[in-house]
Amino acid sequence: MAAGPRGPEPGPAPGARFFCTAGRGLEPFLMREVRERLQAAQVEYVSGKVFFTTCSDLNMQKTLKSTERVFLLIKKQFLFNVSSVSKGKIFNEMQRLINDDPESWLNAISIWKNLLELDAKKEELSQRDANLLKRRMRENDTVIAKKLKAEQIQETQETRECQPEKQIEEETLEQGDFLTERETFQELENDVAKAIDAHNHKDLTFRVSCRCSGAMAKTLSAQEVGRIIGIALMKQFGWKADLRSPNLEIFIHLNDIYSVMGIPVFRVPLASRAYIKTAGLRSTVAWAMASVAEIKAGAFVLDPMCGLGTILLEAAKEWPDVYYVGADVSDSQLRGACDNLKAAGLTGKVELLRVSVIELPLPSGSVDVIISDIPFGKKFTLGKDIRSILREMERVLHVGGTLVLLLSEDHRRRLGAREEHSVPRDSKGSHADEPETEKCVIPKEKNGTSEAVASSLEANTQECLHEMLPFGSLVPVECYKVSLGRTDAFICKYKKADSSGL
Repeated sequence: MAAGPRGPEPGPAPGARFFCTAGRGLEPFLMREVRERLQAAQVEYVSGKVFFTTCSDLNMQKTLKSTERVFLLIKKQFLFNVSSVSKGKIFNEMQRLINDDPESWLNAISIWKNLLELDAKKEELSQRDANLLKRRMRENDTVIAKKLKAEQIQETQETRECQPEKQIEEETLEQGDFLTERETFQELENDVAKAIDAHNHKDLTFRVSCRCSGAMAKTLSAQEVGRIIGIALMKQFGWKADLRSPNLEIFIHLNDIYSVMGIPVFRVPLASRAYIKTAGLRSTVAWAMASVAEIKAGAFVLDPMCGLGTILLEAAKEWPDVYYVGADVSDSQLRGACDNLKAAGLTGKVELLRVSVIELPLPSGSVDVIISDIPFGKKFTLGKDIRSILREMERVLHVGGTLVLLLSEDHRRRLGAREEHSVPRDSKGSHADEPETEKCVIPKEKNGTSEAVASSLEANTQECLHEMLPFGSLVPVECYKVSLGRTDAFICKYKKADSSGL
């Protein structure tokens, strides 16, 4: 019997508020993603975090590619100036984050439980559909087997007395399989029920993960913050601390300007891709590069310095109907790329070549999209070779094609970029972006938030783009400064123009 139509699937509580962490510079990519994939509203950002409201379930949130982790927001607010108060005052203010507004914590826990229950129910429905499909396949196989057996019986002119016995035997076996399936499904239901019961308020266990930055990090340690917040939670709600295997994890980030508290939605960071066996370039940066490359079905996409193939993996997972080619001169890198392709189930989807990036065995103008992480650091001294590399990429790219590169500051300078001069820096050389962050944490006018954020990001992009110069027929289109941990790099997008200009 065909399954009846289902009503609309439920989502988390309306107006559930989340935030995602991302590497610096990836905020614009993440903001676009949450709007497109999650239909998010009230999208705001600070350096390294994007806040939004959505009704999307956990399965949809798992599709985010440019984020490190996803959190259900408990609260965010401004902090005091740590340099003007004592340590005891700071401890009192941290306790007030819990004691002054316990309702926000309980509401967040209820939404979190609802998310888990919805996820468990959808997993249950998915398992039920899978079991139903298997059962129907077995029934179809049984019908076909019976027809074939009947034909064999007719051809060999066997007696008809044994036919009812065969039918009874087959029906008995089928019934036995179905009972086993029901027992398995019952076990699944019991496991789901136990998992949900384990997350109720009465038996809740928790641990606190802390991060302090700026002047706050000089005043307090993460261990001190965790201890103060943990004691306050136990006193306020009666929860039990469990550092090894808690039901609930509380994440807190304190800096000089704001505090953010949330609950991790997934135990494993989304940036830790299950389909990548050996990590190379950070997966979130690789996906961001592919996302601006305008990849379309049927395109020829090349990474002429593919290394372990991370960019091609991210692109092929997102845009499968494309011809991908990766090239490298290192046998060890190509072996690693091959292993990654096998682990990701993409063997045969990406062709790997052992060739030099300055001697590509491809006709001129044959490639639609080139995406590549140009190596830099102490191990790589390309020097002026960067210009030779770009000339070869320019040759194989067809007019109107897209080139997306990850470049170091030295690479940009050697390609003729103007000297960086207008971005303010602090004494340590890092960008002084926290004062700008303050504007976005709690905006004064909600209606103007999206416009203000978009204008700020656009200004940063245009500033970076202004420092780029054309290279031959390659015209700069976009530029984003992104963090690779201890170093920064630039995602630079070019379009190949013809002799008339485009």
